[in-house]
Amino acid sequence: MVATDARAVGDDVRAALLETGAEVRDGEGGLDVLDGIATLVKSPGVPREAPLVAEALRRGITVIGELELGWRLLGQHEFIALTGSNGKTTTVELIGHIHRVAGAPVVVAGNVGTALTSLPGTLEPGAVVVCEASSFQLEDTLAFAPDGAVLINLQEDHLDRHGTFENYRAAKLGIFAHQPPGTLAVVPVGLALEDAGGEAARVTFGESAPQRVAAGRAAAGADPDLAHLDGTLYWRGEALMAAAEIRIRGPHNRENAMAAAAVCLARGLSPEAVSEGLKTFGGVAHRLEEIGTVGGVTYVNDSKATNVASTEVALRSFAGRIRLIAGGSEKGSDFTPLRRLVGERCIAVHLIGETAPRLRAALAGSGVPLHDDHYLARAFEHARSEASSGDVVLLSPACASYDQFRSYEERGDRFRDLVSATR
Repeated sequence: MVATDARAVGDDVRAALLETGAEVRDGEGGLDVLDGIATLVKSPGVPREAPLVAEALRRGITVIGELELGWRLLGQHEFIALTGSNGKTTTVELIGHIHRVAGAPVVVAGNVGTALTSLPGTLEPGAVVVCEASSFQLEDTLAFAPDGAVLINLQEDHLDRHGTFENYRAAKLGIFAHQPPGTLAVVPVGLALEDAGGEAARVTFGESAPQRVAAGRAAAGADPDLAHLDGTLYWRGEALMAAAEIRIRGPHNRENAMAAAAVCLARGLSPEAVSEGLKTFGGVAHRLEEIGTVGGVTYVNDSKATNVASTEVALRSFAGRIRLIAGGSEKGSDFTPLRRLVGERCIAVHLIGETAPRLRAALAGSGVPLHDDHYLARAFEHARSEASSGDVVLLSPACASYDQFRSYEERGDRFRDLVSATR
């Protein structure tokens, strides 16, 4: 086995690799590193156009990603994979929470932070693996076929990597492509996925039409399987719980909760455990995370909103008087869909990062003051100094973080520190 990176390999990583018997090369070291190699396993962050990967593909060398490798190594465990444009982390953590409420052994891994390949040999027998899968990970799969595959939504994202929405969509649908009979594919009702492939049984979730209701309940056998109607969630015709009892905020989180409930119920977890899980799950860090209220001003960390659709969701989650902090590194997104919501919900926008000029142009005409604050700390202080009781200072960037931070987590942690310093 040969391990290589475009940069120098760190001492701790080097030691761990050498312990496995791998040969470690600093930097790519030329394309001769591929000589004698049958399979290349690449990090999801490395594009297929990278010279080493492109050469491997040209030579006919098998190229897979860490997701495919981890799934193969964990073949004895039931495997639930989830993807989507927004809400992935919240929903996989919710699925894990429901399993724990039900007393079922579970581990949440993948794009959420724990590498799948770190799990083999560490799990108890019968443990279920719940995996967050990104489009970057899914485009590097060959035979990946989870027992349960969930798509929560699909909106434009990562065009800087995939080039077109069609390519991005194709990568996402790879989660279903190789599923055999006896597996589950959980999807939003009404989303056209005829070209998704695979032979899994389809399970749907979403809003129910009034004609699907009889005798005060959703009609059994009607589409969707997990339905919301008039403030109640129904599972295949039977009332599950009041939607208002879902603990996490907003209509988008109702959709996330329905997706989580659908896959858990279809797998056989009890309705009691599922409803209790939805009532007790408090959400995840950096996603509409209410840091606190100081002087009547509510501070919300939504640093994980790295695309336009996610920021739209955040803006809809509050009644108004929002002081929005937005901007970051470039992903090629169209920001104009934000203009209407900014005009309706915001009283100021504080722009940061390399996308600030494009955001300013997109939001012009919203009728809302646009401030070029450049940096998060400056934007926070500007928003804080002008805020009054009842306002919401919302960090929801609609952009990635890599111009000024190493990750959205670091950006959110910095926002949290700034709020803490005001108390």
